[in-house]
Amino acid sequence: MSKQVQVHGALFLVAVIYGSNYSIAKEVMPAYVGPYGLIVIRVVSAAIFFGIFSRLVIREKIVGWADNLRSVLCGFTGIAINQLCFFGGLNLTSPINAALLMVIVPIIVLIFSAILLRERVSLRKVSGIVLACAGAFLLIYSSRGESNSGNLWGDLLIVLNAASYGLYLVLVKPLMQKYNAFTIVSRIFAVGAVIVVPFGWQQVIAPTYSSFPTEIWWAIVFMVLAVTIVAYLFNTWALRYANPSLVGAYIYLQPLMAIFIAIGFGKDVFTLQKGIYALLIFTGVYLVSRTR
Repeated sequence: MSKQVQVHGALFLVAVIYGSNYSIAKEVMPAYVGPYGLIVIRVVSAAIFFGIFSRLVIREKIVGWADNLRSVLCGFTGIAINQLCFFGGLNLTSPINAALLMVIVPIIVLIFSAILLRERVSLRKVSGIVLACAGAFLLIYSSRGESNSGNLWGDLLIVLNAASYGLYLVLVKPLMQKYNAFTIVSRIFAVGAVIVVPFGWQQVIAPTYSSFPTEIWWAIVFMVLAVTIVAYLFNTWALRYANPSLVGAYIYLQPLMAIFIAIGFGKDVFTLQKGIYALLIFTGVYLVSRTR
């Protein structure tokens, strides 16, 4: 199997996992575990797993002041801010709104790539940015109505999450070219765990876990193992062989999976209005991601 096929396979699996997460997470929070408590469970579990594996198997250290500082910034953007905003936003808004707004990640990647990596931005890409941002703005603006399944503040948190994740994809790329994927993921989860624990510790100790139904436990296991450990590892590994824009472009699949699963579980509805705004977003992201 060629490396290119492996990279696309890893990114596709990540998109499927993330697409499923929108509805599965809504089953758990806030009825059983608060959004920030769920983050602490996920991030601390992953930090322990990756920390032990990296120390016992990989035995590689990040060297140099610049690389260590960059890895800490990746922990801030890729774990702490990203997760706090995502679950805080998803707790307020609908699964479909959250998934559609996450599509703007490639736009964020392009903007930060232009600023930090000096990537050239063409007129076509500028047009794509304008279209995608217009679609995202209209989706957020329409969430002001009480009858809408979305939520204004929830949608804004999802956009902030997308911006943080897009910056993370750009920041982590140079590290992935120098170190093993486990080394990087271990460091960023360790940094993220230190930051998120104060936000969610009270929500971790509040629930009566013995009363949780079996399906809720399976949902938590899925979010820890698949969404946190497998998805982050595959995504970070793929960055070694793919540019940040390609990884960001795979965000296309998340809304499709999220829509099918949310409707299947009866957690959300896909309206014509959302479809029009989604078309604007998808068209804009296509213009940004298309290469000659």
